[in-house]
Amino acid sequence: MNNSSSRVVVITGGSKGIGRSVSFRFAEENARIIILHYDPDDNASNETVNALSQKGVDAVSYKIDVSSNKTVDALFKEILSKFGRIDVLVNNAGIVRDKLLMRMNEEDWDAVIGVNLKSVFNCTSAVIRAMIKQRGGRIVNISSVVGQIGNAGQANYAAAKAGIMGFTKTVAREVAVRGITVNAVAPGFIDTEMTAGLPEKVKENFIRQIPVGRFGIPEDVAEAVYWLSSDAASYITGQVIHVNGGLLM
Repeated sequence: MNNSSSRVVVITGGSKGIGRSVSFRFAEENARIIILHYDPDDNASNETVNALSQKGVDAVSYKIDVSSNKTVDALFKEILSKFGRIDVLVNNAGIVRDKLLMRMNEEDWDAVIGVNLKSVFNCTSAVIRAMIKQRGGRIVNISSVVGQIGNAGQANYAAAKAGIMGFTKTVAREVAVRGITVNAVAPGFIDTEMTAGLPEKVKENFIRQIPVGRFGIPEDVAEAVYWLSSDAASYITGQVIHVNGGLLM
């Protein structure tokens, strides 16, 4: 079990995929890890927490709709009361509702913007005062290469991920003097549940566009997130780090 000197790390969408890999990376420093998820059940989050616990890490999970400002605010107050501080926030929660714009309805748009973009506002707003008070913190937002180049059928997703880039740069300017860095990681095509359902021909077409010739793995993204959260990156803020195998240069 970790002591109070361990960093406190909150990861949204932390039960599986990229979020799980990020939690495992922070486990290597024996951080205290809080996973937020909104899965239909607790199976994935329990599996992640159990794996972290087996590593000797103090880990808990909460099921929460991160698109709800009131719910997020209440939970973060509870976390701050219990743990005393939040040192790292990784905004990773994300969903897709892919359709061509002519077929996309308001519900598809609002759902993706709410989870992928509004959640970043909600969670960052909930921690920023505490980080300012402690005069330090790391915020890493998970964007996407799609936010930079677009992708047919993903107007909602691309808009959300592009919004994260602008949000990141603006908040970084606002809080840099307080010892807080705010950066984004923009993955390309990563081998997760989100991409697992793609038809093989679609995957092959994507791979042909990637200079390194393969999809990335969640650990590729986790390493970038961890580095941006470390002292080694203390002079880096307001940046978007692309992890895409050369898809965007």
